[in-house]
Amino acid sequence: MKWQNALRDYQLYLKIERGLSQNTIDSYSRDLEKLVLFLEENEINFTPITIDETTIQQFIYAIAKKVNPRSQARLISGLRSFFDYLIFENYRETNPTDLIEAPKIGRKLPDTLSEDEINELISAVDLSHPQGERNRTILETLYSCGLRVSELITLKISDLFFDEGFIKVTGKGNKERFVPIHVNAQKYISTYINVIRSHLKPTKGFEDTLFLNRRGKGLTRQMIFTILKDLTIKINLKKKISPHTLRHSFATHLLKNGADLRAIQQMLGHESITTTEVYVHLDASYLKEVVETFHPRK
Repeated sequence: MKWQNALRDYQLYLKIERGLSQNTIDSYSRDLEKLVLFLEENEINFTPITIDETTIQQFIYAIAKKVNPRSQARLISGLRSFFDYLIFENYRETNPTDLIEAPKIGRKLPDTLSEDEINELISAVDLSHPQGERNRTILETLYSCGLRVSELITLKISDLFFDEGFIKVTGKGNKERFVPIHVNAQKYISTYINVIRSHLKPTKGFEDTLFLNRRGKGLTRQMIFTILKDLTIKINLKKKISPHTLRHSFATHLLKNGADLRAIQQMLGHESITTTEVYVHLDASYLKEVVETFHPRK
């Protein structure tokens, strides 16, 4: 079995059997491509079926000099998944990564914005610009619903259920969930659709896509990052933020205002409550406030 053939079959498995997003599939693929390049550069002639633990350890040691512990752990996880797939398909009997320990990494707390910073960011959108109304609506939607950027750019008009107060979101693994949407965000979306989008001619295949660029096509992830970056410069915000920062902020602000962690988990589309706990970091002052408010001995 050649590496390229194994990689192609693995990609199909991730897409069809596991229903992973293209971004995740690309990430797994890059890990394997790094391994293949390492083998070629060192003239090591192992195939996916014959490669052993020692060679994998040599590869990880070489990579460890170039990347941080978090990236190393993700790399090992990706390789483990690939060899598990080969075992599942009866190409191998053992996984050469089983005895390889990932580096210990601390829990990374997400960056967030305060409510004032969110308001300042959105208020900085230039509404006189042709895309101003759209950009403000994008930020309001990201923050109002806690969406991933991939969920935002694939949002469809037919996913809007404003009478019920929900939108339908397609998350990781094509899993759908209904998320409540604030009336303010509903108002901005309706205005964008009726006043701005109605004057655009969608390109074929994008007729139902909510947010369009000037050419009538869907937006890219990079475009959303660029919109945010330009706004942070405009308001002189000294934080490195991304669309995910608005998602973190959404969850954190809900929790601080009394929302239940399980409810936040559902809205974010997390399978595990532990994932939600990583997103929703708590500061000491908030924890102190919770004890003083709710403890029976207060």
